[in-house]
Amino acid sequence: MAEKKKPNEALNVEEALTQSEAFLIKNQKAIIGTVVAIIVIIAGIVMYKNYYVEPREEKAQNALFKGQEYFEADAYEQALNGDSIGFVGFAKIADEYSGTKAANLAKAYMGICYTHLGQYENAIKALDSFSGKDQMVAPALQGAIGNCYAKLDQLDKAASTLLKAADMADNNSLSPIYLQQAGEILVKQGKYDDAIKAYTKIKDKYFRSYQAMNIDKYIEQAQLMKK
Repeated sequence: MAEKKKPNEALNVEEALTQSEAFLIKNQKAIIGTVVAIIVIIAGIVMYKNYYVEPREEKAQNALFKGQEYFEADAYEQALNGDSIGFVGFAKIADEYSGTKAANLAKAYMGICYTHLGQYENAIKALDSFSGKDQMVAPALQGAIGNCYAKLDQLDKAASTLLKAADMADNNSLSPIYLQQAGEILVKQGKYDDAIKAYTKIKDKYFRSYQAMNIDKYIEQAQLMKK
């Protein structure tokens, strides 16, 4: 059988309810104002996304399409800086549509175009500004930066960046390529132990890769040069 509430307990409950009602009445305007403010903010975010962000992203994607055609045709100058018939170029897309996914992708295209045009410092700057964590794209761009450093004869940066790219990729497709490139640069620098370490990683960890087929030859050469 349920216990009967004591008179004092019932009174306390009634007092609590009365106090809550009093609080709501007293602060009604402030509470309503807060709710309205939250609704306005949410509506603003939705409108910003629907009427500004998404149309802007779509425009950027459309602008990017023509550049991709030039890029695939090896017309790197037009892809980068545009043509005289309406396409503005990857560089301008990256600037004008900053913050969109298309602009971010344009930075990657910019970097590769600069690389093909022999403008390695500009390539490094563009590639380094790309933001992404894709397991293939991000390491590939990091590897491209490493190769740009090599072209500029900045061998320490080249080797360390290529090793970083290999670690980022951590797969049989890209990692062995960058490890072998880093190894060749390290041999050129006379850093034979570091080169052997890079080559041995291909042999031990990425033994199913194409590079692993002939890696013993590279290890042997580095060991002979070390003596």
